[in-house]
Amino acid sequence: MHPYARRHRSALVAGLALSLALTVTSCAKSEDDGAKPAGAAGSGGEQAVEGPSAGSKAGCTLDAYGAGKLDLKKATVGFSQSEKEANPFRIAETASIKAEAEKRGIRLLAANAQSQFSKQISDVQDLIAKGVDLLVIAPLNSDGWDPVLSAAAARHIPVVTIDRKINAKPCKDYVSFIGSDFVAQGERAADRMIEATGGKGEVAILLGAAGNNVTTERTKGFKDRIRAKAPKLKVVFQQTGDFAREKGQQVTEQLIQSRPGIDGIYAENDEMGLGAVNALKGAGKKPGAVKIVTVDGTRSAVQGIIDGWIDGVIESNPRFGPLAFATLDAFTRGKKVSQDIVIRDSAYTDANAEADLGKAF
Repeated sequence: MHPYARRHRSALVAGLALSLALTVTSCAKSEDDGAKPAGAAGSGGEQAVEGPSAGSKAGCTLDAYGAGKLDLKKATVGFSQSEKEANPFRIAETASIKAEAEKRGIRLLAANAQSQFSKQISDVQDLIAKGVDLLVIAPLNSDGWDPVLSAAAARHIPVVTIDRKINAKPCKDYVSFIGSDFVAQGERAADRMIEATGGKGEVAILLGAAGNNVTTERTKGFKDRIRAKAPKLKVVFQQTGDFAREKGQQVTEQLIQSRPGIDGIYAENDEMGLGAVNALKGAGKKPGAVKIVTVDGTRSAVQGIIDGWIDGVIESNPRFGPLAFATLDAFTRGKKVSQDIVIRDSAYTDANAEADLGKAF
């Protein structure tokens, strides 16, 4: 048993078990077909839980994890952000975590790794040394977490990861992963690209940063779907843009020179997609001449749809605060929580972009 302690005000959700299907205050947008699932799109910006991921194991409990009960209102929570907060996704994510901690009266210690993995490891080790009772981590990379996980295990500190997975054993090294189905995001981006291009031509992929499951799975979903549904649509170019606007622009400038007739660009986040728009503008291209599909749901990208430069944005919801703390609350009170909590993402197209711009982050 670990003598956890410090503070929080209870509330939100009682049970995040394997059959989890709750709704908590956060964000979601209208579905691209105009449908509005209960508790999701169009009902005030909520984030809905899709459910446990396919093949997810039975859930995690305090006993299975080797931790003891804890009153969250008396706890200190450590939050490790991975990237510089120049990216709107990271800004919204950190703001959500901080806002929910403040709402619940929880003491929060936060650190930002500034896009340096070695710093993120030392950040989390420092949070552990400062005596946090719980950890919420937005990992930069999926591998290399053994030193942190060992230190947390030695002190029986529950760990929840958000938005990216770590390659470790659930309910042993960490309690839960909360995030999107990234393969499905890639598939939905491919569906939108097929529609925009008519299912034929040549497309390029602006890859996200290497070393994490988001890039790998968004790429897999997109390429597998294209092969299955549109064999006349060929992926002829792919290069990393590191999830950054400037790098996305640079890579697209190279792309335009090497393949001036490219028909479409799949950017694995909005920032790279917006960089691609800048490159196309600089090359004298007209809006819509090259079809662009991105992933995230930032206000700038949704505005890009309205302006005719972007053909679709698949949402990836960054507002993890309510769900992360609801998960910790349920777990620390002895409830079983899912090891993989999948959130329901929506999408923006020309059919809903203008109406739903206010829901973007």
